[in-house]
Amino acid sequence: MPATIKTALEIEKMRIAGRLAADVLQMIEPFVKKGVTTDELNQICHDFIVNEQQAIPAPLNYGQPPFPKSICTSVNHVICHGIPADKSLKDGDIVNIDVTVKKDGYHGDTSKMFVVGKPSILAERLIRVTQESLYMAIKMVKPGVRLGDIGHIIQQHAEGHNYTIVREYCGHGIGANFHEDPQVVHYGKPNTGEVLEEGMCFTIEPMINAGQRYSKVLPDRWTVVTKDRSLSAQWEHTLLVTKNGVEILTLRDDEQIDRIISH
Repeated sequence: MPATIKTALEIEKMRIAGRLAADVLQMIEPFVKKGVTTDELNQICHDFIVNEQQAIPAPLNYGQPPFPKSICTSVNHVICHGIPADKSLKDGDIVNIDVTVKKDGYHGDTSKMFVVGKPSILAERLIRVTQESLYMAIKMVKPGVRLGDIGHIIQQHAEGHNYTIVREYCGHGIGANFHEDPQVVHYGKPNTGEVLEEGMCFTIEPMINAGQRYSKVLPDRWTVVTKDRSLSAQWEHTLLVTKNGVEILTLRDDEQIDRIISH
């Protein structure tokens, strides 16, 4: 299935949902510290989304088996889809918080790496390179570019630092549905894959490992971990392809990249 092209009204709704998702990550930052449990972080985010934003946390009861929480919290060697639990964060932990807000029928999906206390040099570097790869990919987005070009630049940057790309999970189209076509893989060959068009909305969300790329799913059927228990990092934004570039619908105030990039 080709990606859906969003109407002007849909784009407005996507902007609102994206802004709300970004606001959740900004709101939760001061709470991510030593001793807090990921379930406490989940409850704070849930209450904020439902009560303050009057919106819906899309992960809750999503999929099969139904996801039991409102955000994903992926700590250290957890790649993605970590289920918030009563385990406390400790000094040096790295945690990805992944938020999807549904407002007025449309979704905003974004994630950010947080560090508890002082990270190791390895963790800090992995987090930085993963974010750099996301930004490099975002800066390429414009009509006529192909998805293989985007995957390739992420793969080149990550592997250039001797990291590996998780291949089983990918970015995705987004809109009235949480997950739509196209699939946006984070590796690939230039000049292959679907051609981007104005009005497409999708996520880019590279998952990059310090060790080998292989992953496994835990018995809870959601939590994905690195097979070798090496650290994994991920950053994610929801994007809109504009007439001559890209708009980052989930941009936070703490970022060093423009919301609208034109070529």
